[in-house]
Amino acid sequence: RSCPLLDVLEAGTTAPLSVAPQANITTDIPRYRVYKDGVAEGLDGPDERKDIRDVWRGDMVGFLLGCSFTWEAALCQEGLTPRHIEEGCNVPMYRTRIPNAPSGVFRGHLVVSMRPYDPSKVDRVTQITSLYPGAHGGPLHVGDADSLFERFGIERERVGRPDFGDPVTVREGEVLMLWACGVTPQTAIAEAR
Repeated sequence: RSCPLLDVLEAGTTAPLSVAPQANITTDIPRYRVYKDGVAEGLDGPDERKDIRDVWRGDMVGFLLGCSFTWEAALCQEGLTPRHIEEGCNVPMYRTRIPNAPSGVFRGHLVVSMRPYDPSKVDRVTQITSLYPGAHGGPLHVGDADSLFERFGIERERVGRPDFGDPVTVREGEVLMLWACGVTPQTAIAEAR
């Protein structure tokens, strides 16, 4: 699932009562992106800010989505450290040709994150990540770079040029494991006008 919904806040409230009742959605997230008419705005960088108290209104509804970063510690504990962690960068993410189910003005396309693994480790990685359905669960796809085009529209040459995040080393004989990605809603928001 690209958008595993963990909590939905009532209009105007800032506490996600189901998952973190003491938290404040306007101040307690590490970074925020604010979109207006599909365009990201920001104060602390090109499109990120540290809080959103100044833009939060009483008619806004907040929601929290799960993230694959949730299960990465479990992979590391099993000796299955994702490559982007080994290389000290962000996970590579790719836009696909798979359209999102539309909801009002929101459309966009599925975004997937990619982690390369030796084929002998695929079953264990799948077992671990499948334990986290609120964080995208198990992989959507396992295969070589050529298999990505047929299903997702990701050409072989794009593997080294992700749409989001950073490229990582793919070693000889490794397969690419793809998961639904929480960047998907950002593409839906960016296309909403």
